[in-house]
Amino acid sequence: MCLAVPGRVLEIEDRDGTRMASVDFGGVVKEVCLEYLPDLRVGEYAIVHVGFALQRLDEESALRTLELFAELGVLQEEFGDPWEAAAHSGGAPGAPGADGTGTTDGTDGTDGTREALR
Repeated sequence: MCLAVPGRVLEIEDRDGTRMASVDFGGVVKEVCLEYLPDLRVGEYAIVHVGFALQRLDEESALRTLELFAELGVLQEEFGDPWEAAAHSGGAPGAPGADGTGTTDGTDGTDGTREALR
């Protein structure tokens, strides 16, 4: 699921002509583009979706939303560690061949046999 999540601006910098910020989402810090909110300042809150700050938000609303998301487990789902999630599901994220064969279909990748590479 992909949500718009409130976050607090920690630091702002210009990167190759683009305003970027480090934003804290209840303990998880991500890089966010501020081009849609050019007057956003350090310490302010914004709703962020897919890496873009979209709307300024007051602190009370932001903290209330973050608390609710935390209670529902949404923050872990949205920002959780993909390696931890993969460990629970039985495979590493982006790693072909969770079965140890080096391919995603369980074959050795050459003749379609189900022999594991040795």
